[in-house]
Amino acid sequence: MDYFDDEPQTPRGPKIRSDDTWAEVRRAWEAGETGASLARRYDVGLANLWRRRASEGWSRRKPVDPRPEPVEGWDRHAEAALARFEHQRLETRALAEQLCKAMTGGSLEGTPIWHLAFVLHWRAEHLGEAVIAADRAWVAGRGLDLSLWHEDGTLLPLWWIDEVVLSAHREAWREDHDLPPGVAPHVPVPVKRDGVR
Repeated sequence: MDYFDDEPQTPRGPKIRSDDTWAEVRRAWEAGETGASLARRYDVGLANLWRRRASEGWSRRKPVDPRPEPVEGWDRHAEAALARFEHQRLETRALAEQLCKAMTGGSLEGTPIWHLAFVLHWRAEHLGEAVIAADRAWVAGRGLDLSLWHEDGTLLPLWWIDEVVLSAHREAWREDHDLPPGVAPHVPVPVKRDGVR
């Protein structure tokens, strides 16, 4: 004989989970746990989980491949990196010292050619007419192109002087950057006097 429960069944309401619970679900899903596993563990609807994932932009972090050991081994790699760092630090300090001297009115002698445009602009803006005249004479005395200035005596734009200097010394730049003759001959692009590359 079958027995039936005569008590009326009350419909279940929606499952309400706290923000903290959903934050835990999200962290676990983003760490790689499956949606089905989380739905069972936290008693949340799988469809609701997918809706939240889409609306809140959940994303899984891609596993990071371990970095392969360098051919020379980690010890020699680290020692070489430290040597490069120390060399670059010394070079940076020497450059800073030279630029500081030039930018406070000292001689332009020793200013690296790649920074000449920047220093000329700085001096013109901060040190006055006498320094500007001295800079024009210094540039002329070294046979450099006086087309760095407009007819009214103001400097051409910094980017333009940088381009002119780079173009005038492109072979030195290529040598500094280990570009053998004949490879990538268009780098850097030469600038003509009329401003055309």
